[in-house]
Amino acid sequence: MNFHEFEKQIVKIRKMDLPGEEIQYRMAPVERLAELKKEARSLNLAKRAGVLALFYPSQEWQTHLALILRKTYKGVHSAQVGFPGGKLEKQDLSIRDTALRETEEEVGVPREDIRIIRELTEIYIPPSNFFVKPFLGLTDHPPEFVLEEREVEALIEVELDSFMDNSCMVTETLSTSYAKELVVPAFSLNGHIVWGATAMMLNEIREMLKVIL
Repeated sequence: MNFHEFEKQIVKIRKMDLPGEEIQYRMAPVERLAELKKEARSLNLAKRAGVLALFYPSQEWQTHLALILRKTYKGVHSAQVGFPGGKLEKQDLSIRDTALRETEEEVGVPREDIRIIRELTEIYIPPSNFFVKPFLGLTDHPPEFVLEEREVEALIEVELDSFMDNSCMVTETLSTSYAKELVVPAFSLNGHIVWGATAMMLNEIREMLKVIL
């Protein structure tokens, strides 16, 4: 889809009701996620993070979405596909600032070049005990990506048309740090299987885009 047309349409999302947890949970990898989220909120011990779903024009002015492949490390999110983003730090004025700062640090897009369209539904990630607030934003010119090599293995540039095609929705059997032979709903994007919290957030975005595009 041409980015100029996308840019005109995406602002309609600001006035829409968020599809929320009902849509997110269609891509949930485990049962009891709603219950676990409620328990975590009541205990008030979870950490907080902000991530950014960044849409941007390619050099041919086609609309793309930026995802990243994280480095392999000793942790529950090792070598997984996700959004740029990370943990709330003391210097951050808000969780929105966290998402913008981390995006600049991880993929090199200056925060002043990013326009936040709206925040999306917060999600709870049990294995790492994080509440994650996603934001949808865009930059109006082709970015010059610079990857943080210690954290980011690769940039995944997903064409909007591919993301909106129903064929990208799949079911996979995976082994994780907390379960073996786990059957999960997922997205197949640019040869990568995207599941878990990222897939849940993507599904909310996709549901809203289906209404306006």
